[in-house]
Amino acid sequence: MRTSRLDRQLRIEGWNQQALDDAKIGVVGDDDLLASLYIMSASALGINNIVVLAPVLNPILVGTAKKLNPRFIMTHVEGFYTHPVMDEIFKECNLIVDLSHYGLANKLLLEKGYRENIPVIRGLCYENNGEQGFKVFTYMRGREWQELEQIVSPHNLPNGHFDDGVLDTIISGIVLEDTKNILMGQEVSDDLIVYNRRKLEQSKSRPHILVIGSGALGNFVGLALAYSGFQRITFMDPDVVEVTNLNRQVLFYDAVGKSKAETLSMRLNNLFGMENSAMFEYFNSDTDTASYDVVFDCVDNHETRIALSEKCKDQDKVLISGGTSADAGQVVIYNPADDGVTPAELLGLYDIVGKRKIETPRRERAACAYQPDPSVIMTNQVAAGFMVDSFRMLLDGQEPRNIFYNSNRSKRI
Repeated sequence: MRTSRLDRQLRIEGWNQQALDDAKIGVVGDDDLLASLYIMSASALGINNIVVLAPVLNPILVGTAKKLNPRFIMTHVEGFYTHPVMDEIFKECNLIVDLSHYGLANKLLLEKGYRENIPVIRGLCYENNGEQGFKVFTYMRGREWQELEQIVSPHNLPNGHFDDGVLDTIISGIVLEDTKNILMGQEVSDDLIVYNRRKLEQSKSRPHILVIGSGALGNFVGLALAYSGFQRITFMDPDVVEVTNLNRQVLFYDAVGKSKAETLSMRLNNLFGMENSAMFEYFNSDTDTASYDVVFDCVDNHETRIALSEKCKDQDKVLISGGTSADAGQVVIYNPADDGVTPAELLGLYDIVGKRKIETPRRERAACAYQPDPSVIMTNQVAAGFMVDSFRMLLDGQEPRNIFYNSNRSKRI
């Protein structure tokens, strides 16, 4: 059962699951979502032992972590990291993940990393001077660079701080990527990873959203939309859940054999009091999208992406298209108001497929059995978070840019 659950990441060349199995990870969190999102994703990846110091954790995300991975063990110490005497909590940890928002913890952990030669992965979202964004940096002894000043919070002691569930989704994916790299002896980013945009104003819009595809991207798009306060989503997917989905499709822990779209819709409704619906079917050129304000493309094949691009262009619909591989992802936005190219045109999908007008392919149920490509949770988190943030920017009157993320480059974004 466990081997089947992790099958898609075990297919990645050079993957060392034993390094994840044997690891012990220390996490310092705050009174927000970020640490809990990281814990859930780490559990799905097959990290079994986490010690976390944080005042609170999100019970939904932690409960999901425990259901995803039967081997998962978490020790939660309630409180803040405010004194070196707390080092004992993280005894024998391979690395420390610092997701806190107060300078005392940041400085103590950097000092601990230097003194004990333990990697410290720092991730935070921030709001400053009308700007919102995030920063991620992996510290190891010898990297005493000026960038360290940029990852220390200006507030020395715990207090209220900016938090954003969408940015947290992206941060947790990038931090988990570097966690995996350290444990497997692979390279981490040399750079301070930074993303920023103008502060979002509170939106009163209640758009009707169509999400095509309810797999890994669809799961995290759904979560990020829920954290943003959107209420009306229709999920469309013709496939059912299989065991090999569970290393990245986090809300399906008990739904093997059930409809992905129906399970995702129902689960988000139950967790967040939303008004979602589901369609257990394929998207094709005859699918009616007239009632939707925006379409999210979370599919896994070029033919459907072409059909989506052509439909949204014909009907002047905003289309936010995401795609991932085991080590990369992209987000491409089509806004009819800008009269730009569609995702299918920009990504050259017509040349790849070899013909212009095309129907989406019919196949057997259980998409992952049909197309057993390597896949992990991290790139899906990152792409999904950027997809939802791009939509929020559009609603705010900002102009989002296309995002290309590559975990193998030092400059990730």
